[in-house]
Amino acid sequence: MDQHIAEAIGRPDLIRLDDRLVCLRFETMKVVSALAAVRRLLDTGAVRRGDTLLDSSSGIYAYALALACHRHGMHCHIVGSTTVDGTLRTQLAVLGATLEQMEPCDDLKLDQKRRVERIHEILAAHPEYHWMRQYHDDIHYLGYRAIADRVREETGTDRLTVVGGVGSGASTGALARYLRDAEGVASPGAPGRPAGAPADVELVGVQPYGSLTFGAQHTSDPEIIIAGIGSSIPFGNVSHELYDTLHWISFDTALSGAVDLLRRHAVFAGLSTGAAYLAARHERERAPGRTVLFVAADTGHRYTDTVYARHREAAPVDRLRPQDVDDQSQLALPWSRMAWNRTPAAALRA
Repeated sequence: MDQHIAEAIGRPDLIRLDDRLVCLRFETMKVVSALAAVRRLLDTGAVRRGDTLLDSSSGIYAYALALACHRHGMHCHIVGSTTVDGTLRTQLAVLGATLEQMEPCDDLKLDQKRRVERIHEILAAHPEYHWMRQYHDDIHYLGYRAIADRVREETGTDRLTVVGGVGSGASTGALARYLRDAEGVASPGAPGRPAGAPADVELVGVQPYGSLTFGAQHTSDPEIIIAGIGSSIPFGNVSHELYDTLHWISFDTALSGAVDLLRRHAVFAGLSTGAAYLAARHERERAPGRTVLFVAADTGHRYTDTVYARHREAAPVDRLRPQDVDDQSQLALPWSRMAWNRTPAAALRA
């Protein structure tokens, strides 16, 4: 039996949508990373019960950290993106979290820059606060080990492709790392894999236009930003060398994916999930022998007005295909795909 609602919320559902397409569906994904990170900090003595934990968030992590703080008797202070909606503001208030929300802004770079600047101002005034650094600290990888173990048990790691938003790196990157690290572990999909043989796990990252994480900062999306899966500032815990392929997907295209996922499979999920679903469908078509698992990071409730109310605008997904590009200079809306081939981040600075 769970001891706190955060533990239940952090447990994802594995849903087989067809014979080679699997959805890893979270109610709120970052509860997994926030809970494990706070537990590690408490266990190592880095923080104590009653301390204040501070971070910046576009929405999902704010709720996750507030729940982790509630679970462990700590205070939570969030500098929130302009994308934090009224429902989340109310939940945070009732949970006892402090929220400072940025003024409305359609510029991802400016929104993130202002949040980081405010974090430093708060730390200067309250050096006793602990900055969780969800965008930089590998401690946020820890919670995904148990998720990777479950995926391995239920899908196997023989010819498995994982698809999802890159974000801070502590979700898709962590899943791939833990799945690949399990060499020689028997699984339903690979009963005959020799001991010591590496797991055959490919990782496909999804990014919004304008994100610099994989070199697309020169592009932009005329619609609203897809919060949480890209960045206009460097993220220290993104391991570029884990990724095999990248997809850049526009708001309109992700909207079509989200609507189709609900209409076809009854999965009500967020905008980044719509993008991951489209990328997963495409990767499944390209590799008939592989099982493709995509990450659904949150439910669709905060996108009811901005996405689902516009369901009549959704394009048929069978007509949507990416443009394959050789480098970032060729990126173009609405959807681009590029082989990354586990290239280290240093290549972006070359």
